[in-house]
Amino acid sequence: MNNAEELKSKLFKEKTNGYEKLSEKELKKVFSFSEGYKEFLSENKTERECVKSIKRLLKENNFKNIDELKQLHPNDKVYYINREKCIYAAVIGQKSPEDGFNMIASHLDSPRLDLKPNPLYEDEEIAFLKTHYYGGIKKYQWVNIPLSMHGVIITKDKKIEIKLGEEEKDPIFTIADLLPHLSSKQEKKTLKDGIEAENLNIVVGSIPYKGNIDEKVKLNILNLLNQEYGIKEKDFVSAEIEFTPAMKAKDLGFDRSLIAAYGQDDRVCAYTSLKALLKEENPNKTCICIFADKEEIGSMGNTGMYSNTFEYFIEKILNKTVGNNPSIINKVFNSSKMLSADVTGAYNPNYPDIYEKNNESYINHGISIIKYTGSASKGGASDANAEFVGYVKNLFESNNITYQVSEMGKIGIGGGGTIAYILANRSIDVLDCGVPVLSMHSPYEITSKYDIYEAYKAYKAFYKGE
Repeated sequence: MNNAEELKSKLFKEKTNGYEKLSEKELKKVFSFSEGYKEFLSENKTERECVKSIKRLLKENNFKNIDELKQLHPNDKVYYINREKCIYAAVIGQKSPEDGFNMIASHLDSPRLDLKPNPLYEDEEIAFLKTHYYGGIKKYQWVNIPLSMHGVIITKDKKIEIKLGEEEKDPIFTIADLLPHLSSKQEKKTLKDGIEAENLNIVVGSIPYKGNIDEKVKLNILNLLNQEYGIKEKDFVSAEIEFTPAMKAKDLGFDRSLIAAYGQDDRVCAYTSLKALLKEENPNKTCICIFADKEEIGSMGNTGMYSNTFEYFIEKILNKTVGNNPSIINKVFNSSKMLSADVTGAYNPNYPDIYEKNNESYINHGISIIKYTGSASKGGASDANAEFVGYVKNLFESNNITYQVSEMGKIGIGGGGTIAYILANRSIDVLDCGVPVLSMHSPYEITSKYDIYEAYKAYKAFYKGE
């Protein structure tokens, strides 16, 4: 190695495809970890399903409902569920809560199609369900793909859970687009307007009910639903029904290095932070894992991070460790550290003009640190201070974790955000830190198995930090 090469090796920031650094043993470990992740994605398409699955995994690892315990002691493991749509979990540390907590926050909701309150109608002897899209989607990506139906319906006397379209024997649903032969007007529109939101209507049937009545197909569909679930048309008003892609998580590529699946934003961070917490034993500081709802629509509502339910959970921990002292919670937050574990956009070589290459996230280059989010002038951003960024950087380096530091696209091209600013407003040190994703917010997102495993390692190291 000559002097220039030696100096470059010493001073330049390393930029290497992570797979190049793996031994055969390490590669098997990375691939093995992804098998459980794929199963989690395939089985859990909604926030309710995620909460149910996370609860099962927590209980299998000796976590208890916090309301079952009168007092908490070091290494106690607890969880709290908020309205079946978000969940908080904690491992109690050796240190006093006044020394702060180590927290990782992800979200369980993903872009999808929700039903309108009065969704079922018939037009020219075809039955449809009208939808209202949830979160940021490209509408044209949601037509002519297989969809599955998930959710709950509340009737006068019971709660009905529905999951239809995921099993091989199940029917699926879809939205019918125009054929190319009749699309000349549609093709003159912009991508944004080529498919109109009010045309995201899901085909659900075509057989008429026998009899001399109007809307025979609609009646037949309602009759089938009544026979199967005991519901009437008015029960759609008290329902939460979501339509998601009816596709399983699969290995992608000849080398199987990538994963294609719906909902990786942000279940990739939820799964890896959960698995990290399950491995935590006797931590110095209390470790908390947050699985939030409503991030894709601004974190509003009583299951989003703007809700006071998170403080309610923290107060439960404080009351059962140090006793009732309402003033302590602000001191705890001020001493706490948090990773906002949300994905970021990965560099897509098909569209180089929108990226500033020196400051992007790349597939197979490890977990991404995003110091600030927002758009243009950093509007709406959480901008982490240099001291905390330095702490996380040094923590990752000392634990041999591959990381990269990025923004998301050129200034003014777009932007994005996470729940980081909401937690930062509580005086917590927060840094965005998540997995790069290709085709984010599409029905079939792409991640790297290597990056997923590095996220798991990173979150484990953060829990064990000072």
